[in-house]
Amino acid sequence: MAISEFPVNQRAQQVLKVLVERYIQEGHPVASKTIAEDASLKLSSATIRNILADLEANGYLTSLHTSSGRVPTTMGYRFFVDGLISVKPLETAEVQELRKQLDPELTMPNLLQCTSSLLSSLTQLIGVVSLPRRNRSLLRQVEFLPLPNVDLQNRVLVILVLSDREVQNRIIYTDRHYSASELQQAANYLNTHYAGKNLVDIRKVLSEAIQTDRETIDQLIQTALTMADQAFAATNENSKDCVIAGQANLFQYSTELDLQRLRNLFEAFTQKQEILELLSHSIEAEKVQIFIGKESGYEVLNDWSMVTMPYAIDGQLVGSLGVIGPIRMPYERVISAVDVTSKLLSAVLNQG
Repeated sequence: MAISEFPVNQRAQQVLKVLVERYIQEGHPVASKTIAEDASLKLSSATIRNILADLEANGYLTSLHTSSGRVPTTMGYRFFVDGLISVKPLETAEVQELRKQLDPELTMPNLLQCTSSLLSSLTQLIGVVSLPRRNRSLLRQVEFLPLPNVDLQNRVLVILVLSDREVQNRIIYTDRHYSASELQQAANYLNTHYAGKNLVDIRKVLSEAIQTDRETIDQLIQTALTMADQAFAATNENSKDCVIAGQANLFQYSTELDLQRLRNLFEAFTQKQEILELLSHSIEAEKVQIFIGKESGYEVLNDWSMVTMPYAIDGQLVGSLGVIGPIRMPYERVISAVDVTSKLLSAVLNQG
C-alpha cells in the first residue's frame, strides 16, 4: 500500500496524536508501553503495537533504534499539525502584556524589534518579523537637503515620511550640484503631486516620465524626477529585511542538534535570504503557515520548523512574522502566539 493510500483511521489518529504530544513534551522516543498508559486511548497494548507498526511502515513514524521507541517523521508532524493539534490559547495576562508592550507611539523600527522580542519571549524560540513592503507604503512628505561634497561627489540628503509612521533618511549621489532652492522646489513639486500615493507607483510614473519626456519637461520637474527616482529606489531595496530576536534560545537544544547545524542556522540568520523567502510566502498565503523541516525547500532549515503569519496595514498584507525552532517545537502554543501577535501588531499599525 502506498503512503498516500494509507487510511489513518480514528484509532490510528489518536495513537499518533498521543505519541507526537509526548515526544514534543519529553524529547525521547516514545514506546508502545508509554502510549498504552494513556487513559484517553482505551486500547490494548497489542492493538497499539499494531497501529504503531502500520504508522511506521507508512512513513508517519520512525525508530531511531530497534528497541528505543518511535519518533514522528516530517510526515507525521504534518498530519498532526494539519488535523490533530489542539491549539492552546494564550493566557489573558499574556495577551494583555502583548498589548501593553506593542505601544502605538513606538517608531516602526522599534515596534518591529519589540514584536520579534515578544515572540521569542513567549515561545522561548526565535522571533522573526519582516519589514513592511514598500510598495504598500504611502508617501506623506519628502524633503531634499544639500550636503557638502566628499571626494568631488555631489550628495543630497533625502528625508522620507511614510504612511506607516516611519521616517527614513537616505543619502543619494547626483551628477551635478543642486542648490538648496532647487531642492526645495523639487520637494514641493513632489509633495503637491504625489503625497498619498504608494512608492512603487510613484517611482514607475517618474521613471516613465524621465524616459519619455526628457526633452520637454522643464528643469524643476527634471530635478524632482531625478531626485525621487533615486530616493525611492533606495528605500524599496532597504525594505527587503527582517528583524530577528532570541537566537540564544536555541542553545538549550544543543544536545539534540550538533553544533554544525546550529552554525548553519546562525549563518542563515546573517544572510537572511532563506528566512525572507519564507516570510514572503506567508504574505501570499494570507494565513498561518507551518514549514516543517525539508518542507521549507532550504537545506539549512532541514532540521528546523517555522510558523508564520502575515500582518496588515489599512487592510493590505504588507509583511509577516513568525517563530523558528526545532522540529520538536510546541506547535500548539507557537501557533497561538504567532496568530495573536500578528493581529495585535496589525491593530497597532492601523492606529497610525
